[in-house]
Amino acid sequence: MVKKDPQVERIGDVLEKSLKRFAPAMRLDEYGVWPVWNDVVGKAIARNAQPEKIRNGTLFVKVASPVWMQQLQYMKEMIAEKLNTRLKSEVVKNIFFVVGRINDEALEQESKSPPQKLAESSECAIDETFLGSITDPEIKQAFKKLLKSYSRRKQGA
Repeated sequence: MVKKDPQVERIGDVLEKSLKRFAPAMRLDEYGVWPVWNDVVGKAIARNAQPEKIRNGTLFVKVASPVWMQQLQYMKEMIAEKLNTRLKSEVVKNIFFVVGRINDEALEQESKSPPQKLAESSECAIDETFLGSITDPEIKQAFKKLLKSYSRRKQGA
């Protein structure tokens, strides 16, 4: 008969205790942001902003430039709401943007520059090519308003 050593525990028991401490179910919910990000925000934004990490409900998003950071700042509540709707739980409570280098894969060989704000014309028409690349109607409308506002300010300066 083999004696049991009180110091020796089954590896399954140790793993179970460890996993309970880390609450992996919540962590898995948080990391669900990555697979849906590009679909939720659209191609134009995804090329210039990518999730970096998530901690305690705050999603850290790396953006290509300060211009993108400024524009996305106005849309962060809407983006968080759309992500949470897609994930079917309140995973993203806040979004924090930081300027950095975006993965070339995310950029898809297209422009690394900020969005084309305005066409060079007397009416300062909004570049329909850029807006056409945004699939989500609410995000498209938010960008349209932002670009019109910028156009008015630029004309007044």
